[in-house]
Order: sequence, then C-alpha cells, then structure tokens
Amino acid sequence: YGSSEKNPEDDNGGLSSGGGGKPEAATTVGMNGPSLVPRAPVSLSDLFLDLVTVTAFSRVGSAIQARGTVDLPILAFFAIFWQVWSKEASYSTRFDTTDISSHLETLLACFALLAGSLSAYSDFYSAGCTRIMAMAMFVAMLHVLLHARVWYWFSEGGPPGSVNYAVKRYAVFITVANSLESLTWAFGCFLPQDSEWRPCVILVGIILNLRLPRGFMPNDFHAACSKRGVLFILLLGFNIQSIVGVASPYFNYWEPSWDQYTFLFLSCFLLFMIKLLYVDDTSSISPLDHALLYNRAAGFCFYVGNFSLLVFTTVLGSGLNLLTQSFLAAAAALPSDAKNLVCGGFAAVIFSIQFIKSMHIRRVPTNARHERMFFAAYFTQFIATIGVVYITARMCFSRESDSGILALMMVNEIGMLAVIVCFSIVLVGLSWLDEAIELHIYKDNAEANQFRVQPFGFWAFCKHDEPLQLEAMALERSRAARLAVRSPLLGSSVMSFSSPTGSGQMYNSFSNLGGSFANLGGAGGEV
Repeated sequence: YGSSEKNPEDDNGGLSSGGGGKPEAATTVGMNGPSLVPRAPVSLSDLFLDLVTVTAFSRVGSAIQARGTVDLPILAFFAIFWQVWSKEASYSTRFDTTDISSHLETLLACFALLAGSLSAYSDFYSAGCTRIMAMAMFVAMLHVLLHARVWYWFSEGGPPGSVNYAVKRYAVFITVANSLESLTWAFGCFLPQDSEWRPCVILVGIILNLRLPRGFMPNDFHAACSKRGVLFILLLGFNIQSIVGVASPYFNYWEPSWDQYTFLFLSCFLLFMIKLLYVDDTSSISPLDHALLYNRAAGFCFYVGNFSLLVFTTVLGSGLNLLTQSFLAAAAALPSDAKNLVCGGFAAVIFSIQFIKSMHIRRVPTNARHERMFFAAYFTQFIATIGVVYITARMCFSRESDSGILALMMVNEIGMLAVIVCFSIVLVGLSWLDEAIELHIYKDNAEANQFRVQPFGFWAFCKHDEPLQLEAMALERSRAARLAVRSPLLGSSVMSFSSPTGSGQMYNSFSNLGGSFANLGGAGGEV
C-alpha cells in the first residue's frame, strides 16, 4: 500500500517493506514520480489459489456428472466459488500481497474454499448448503478485515482526484459491501434447512458480490488478464486429467485398443482446440479496444461471458467423463446424459467465446477494398460460429427416435466426438482468417495498426467511457515501450508509491496518468 506523495515524516521515502528504504530511491520517486516495480502477473500464491479454485469447479463438475444435468444449486454454488476467486484476484491486482498477513489470508481462503467444495453435491435445503454459505461468509469477513486495514491506513485521504482519495473510497465501498454480504450469509446459515427463503438469501448474497467494473480505482490490467487466462487453462488441464482418470481403471486390466487410443486423442484434441479458440486478451487485444476499458456495460458483459465460459467448460468436461465411461464400458447405446452434456456444453462454450470476442472493439481498414475483405472475414466467422452452435444444440436436444443427418452424427461415442472435433477445427481455421488477410495486405503489424483504425463491433455504436479510455491510452504507451525493448515484464502497468506509514506498496495501472483519478466516479469496484 502507499501514497502518491512522499510522506515528510518518512526519512527513507517509504519504499521499503519494513521502513528501511534507501534515500536515493526516495529521491527518484520525488523527482521522477512513481517508480516501476516489475513483477510476475501470477505469483505462486495466486497459482495455488487457482489450483484450489479449479478443484472446487471440478467438484461441481462431479455433481453435474452424477445428476446428468445442470440445476440451480449447481449454478449457485459455482457462482459462489467463482466469486471467492474473484475477491482474491481483485485484491491481489490492486494491492501488495507479499506480506505475511496477505499470505495468511490467501491460505485461509483456500482452506475455506476446499471445505465448501466438499458440499458441492448438496441442494438448497441441506446442511451442505449451510456449509457453503458459512464458507462464503468467512471469506467475506476476511475481506472486510483486509479492506478495513486499507481504509484505516488511508483514512486521511487526500484532495479529490488524488490516488489516496481513490483508494480510500474504494476501501470504504468494498468494506461496506463485504459487511452486508457476510451478514446476508450469516442470516442464511441460521435459517431452518427446510426454509423456502434459502434460495432467495443465496441470490441476494451473489448479487451483493457483484461490482461495476473499475468503478473507483483500476487494477493491474495485465495481471488481471493473465489470471483469467491461467484459471481457464488450468480448468482445461483438470478436464484432461479427469478423462484420463476415468479411463485408467480400464487400462489397468486390459491393453488399450486403437479405438480407445483414438477416443482419448479426440477428447484431448477437442479441449486443445477450445484452448486455441479462447480469447487471450493479455497481449492479442489492444487496451484501447478491450471491453473492460471501453465502457462499463461492455465490461460487465465481458465478466458474464467469462463466467459462462468457465461454467460450460466444466459441463463439457463432465460430459466427456460420462462419454469416456460409456465408450470404454462398450455400452449398447449412446447415453442421453453424456450426449446432452457434451453437445450442449460444447455449443455453450463456443457461444461464450464468441460472445466474449464480440465485447471487444474490432478494427477495419480505411481503404474500401480492404474494409470489404475484413467485413467478409468477420461475418464468415460469425455465421460459421452460429451455425456450429445451432447444429450442436440440436444434437443436444434431439430424441432417440429422431432420424436424419443428426442421428447419423450420433451413432456412437467416437462418431459424435469426431464430428464435434471437426467443427472445432473449422472454427479454429476461420478464427485465423482476419489475421491471414492482415498478413496478406500489410507487411508487418505496425503498418496494419496504421491503416486498421476504424472501430467496428457491437459496442462501437455506443458511447465510450472517457476515464477508461484514458487509462487504456496510458497502458497502450506502456505496451509500446515494452515491445520496443522486448521486455516480458509488466512495465508501467504495475506502479509503486511511497507509503504514508513507511511500509508497503500499492499497485494500479491508472497511475500512469499522474494520479488523475478525478474522472473515476461511479459505484463499485471491479469483480
């Protein structure tokens, strides 16, 4: 944690973690502004939290696999687990988490999340649901203490528009919001198990944990993008491990046949194709075009898309587990649960990825002929995606008595999986179509950026948020500087400020603008 101004009572400039900073470092801050503190976007503690979160998601996937469908308790528990991860990610991308207290809080949150995930099989009217609500209450109380500490350290605030003022407002809002959330979960824990109000309490608790994107103060944009990507890739990895785990007991007693090798290859290949379709917004999308930095409505829809992507990736993994069991057990007919979960999960995953892509701003050239080529590429991708989603959704809702081409696609497990893999290969090839056109027309990326300036997309017709675009401009300059020196570090997206108490650091990306937070009005912080 820290301040944008040097504390006159701190002789060492407040840059040290224990009050013993170097005078020359303080001089650098005083003369040149905030100093750069490059760090890894995902720390080892964050990675451990990601593993625990994906384990909780896998427990929800096991419940989906056991029930053969997705119901409201499954969606609610998944949302609670995801919001626990979001709380931790929101804090770690804004404040320093290298001190012992932050490590302890992360460890306690991991323990609580693991304990809550053991009850993922429960419904709303059970003791397991009470334990999950108690877990959510405990994590909310942890963040009340964390942000109350920030509130206390920045209680004096500063002039409106300063970094200290923005941090104080953010800490006050998050402390109050988490306090209300913890009270809501406590009320739910004391309700009788057969109370009809329990689902309503869970809904209120989930809503209280929602935040308007980047309302008071921004986070470390690059680190937040990396965290989302790492969580998704880990979930894909857990799905692969689960498929192999389902197949292992069969292979312990019988040698795998070529058909079984082919089936496992297609399952893993399908998840790899989904990985290629995933939008890696860490470096592939300019900050100026990112949904989170265009306007808050686009940012909120972006978070909804990411949540649905994680949910339906878990659904797809559960369906692949059931499909693997059916195939290795040589079932006489394709199980309906496996078919519904695989086809429906794949359709929803593809739709979620396309939805996330549509939240970003695309760029087309000013040249009329080149513009038509890019429009043709974009609409080809869109029509192909909608077509694949429609066909696989029809496969999901088809009946055993149906006949025709859909029935031929689902003759058996390996046939259906091969069809879905072919669809994914086509979508991956089409997703590179605009890049192929760009390489054909322009000799390098710099020339492409010079001519591809006209905004295009759903949100291009809406008014952008000026403070967010100012932050994006600062990040774009930082990105250009990093590319110029070919540095893999975060550069100026992570800033360090001298602390009013002589210890700690605060990180945020908006500090590139010289601490101008005056335009960051609104309610809520980032999810």
